[in-house]
Amino acid sequence: MPRTRVLTGITTSGTPHLGNYAGAIRPAITSSRDASTESFYFLADLHALIKVTDPARVQRSTLEIAATWLACGLEPDKVWFYRQSDIPEIPELTWMLTCVAGKGILNRAHAYKAAVDRNTAEGEDADAGVTAGLFMYPVLMAADILAFNAQKVPVGRDQVQHIEMARDFGQRFNHLYGEHFTLPEAVIEAQVATLPGLDGRKMSKSYDNTIPLFAPTAQLRKLIMSIVTDSTEPGARKNADASNVFSLYQAFASADETAAMRRAFDDGIAWGDAKQALFERVETEVAPMRERYDALIAKPAEIEAILRDGAQRVRSTYVTPFVTQLREAVGLRDLSKVVVSTGADEKPRTTLPVFKQYREADGRFYFKLVDGERLLLQSAGFDAPKDAGQRVAALKREGRLGDDAQVGLGESVTREEVDAALAALRDAESA
Repeated sequence: MPRTRVLTGITTSGTPHLGNYAGAIRPAITSSRDASTESFYFLADLHALIKVTDPARVQRSTLEIAATWLACGLEPDKVWFYRQSDIPEIPELTWMLTCVAGKGILNRAHAYKAAVDRNTAEGEDADAGVTAGLFMYPVLMAADILAFNAQKVPVGRDQVQHIEMARDFGQRFNHLYGEHFTLPEAVIEAQVATLPGLDGRKMSKSYDNTIPLFAPTAQLRKLIMSIVTDSTEPGARKNADASNVFSLYQAFASADETAAMRRAFDDGIAWGDAKQALFERVETEVAPMRERYDALIAKPAEIEAILRDGAQRVRSTYVTPFVTQLREAVGLRDLSKVVVSTGADEKPRTTLPVFKQYREADGRFYFKLVDGERLLLQSAGFDAPKDAGQRVAALKREGRLGDDAQVGLGESVTREEVDAALAALRDAESA
């Protein structure tokens, strides 16, 4: 049985924090041990260039994140573990997708809209300070995913839009050039998808409110004790569901521990005691990994070798052959293979009609038969891509239209023309 492909990446723009660990790293590593899952992990250093202009910071962050995943239990010989910039096919695929991506869709990307709204509110030009990198970020992310035909992509709720955009770009490409891309699905762990930071907002490097995953014990405790809480007095019932402390505790605790802490909140636990319990729970899980991390970070050459090996393996196995196929599909082809007419009596070389399968906004699957720019045949909608594919296969096999209510003729097209096109396809495939 084919394994499900799951892809996870973290931007190399800062030091890994508790939110990265609980929301992405830990569930991804757990997933990697599932025999039914084929896992891809990458360090998104090209994405980092969008918002970081300090080269040393990008390099250091790449080292820290790689060491973090390894310290947390990632086994590079059992998964695909690589650095994004070591895969040159990713930028190439990004350009192919750029050429089919709708600008209107990119205009609605959350990060770009937020920048435009901020500029507008401040009376600036809408695009002031907005780079093309920020605007095109969703296309690069789509290339990360579609290059491996990943089926599942674990993300936070704020990243779901990017998966939807990747689906749209992949679908548009498929519509133009045939079925090449699997359309990915977002996967969210509801309880830990977005953890609160020290100030209650989403834990993010952008807000400077993070708790570094491998902070020394004393610093970890100090940071946890500084988490913002309300003014509810000790002994008074506290709302666990509205508490940053409880949300963080729940992300690290078992179901029984979480239930016990909820009862403690109902009984009026003091904030200091709740924070101490959070610190102890986090430290218990993090301490063994911190020791491994410190040993790894001291050997950057070994980490570099692991990343280079991972990139070489994943390129030869998946990316290079796939992008070669995509180059052929869009017309970036070897000219030496063009058949050139050499005699006046030779008939002009003609291009065969082609079937194209795609999915529309109604969620149904369609196919059409085209000869250049001319539409010969258009199908009705199918509930599953398999059903559409089977009908296409039958038409190719039979070599004629027959009595088929599931398809209709294009404008000014006769059944005889369609039958001739289908017969030509059948003969070409059987030759």
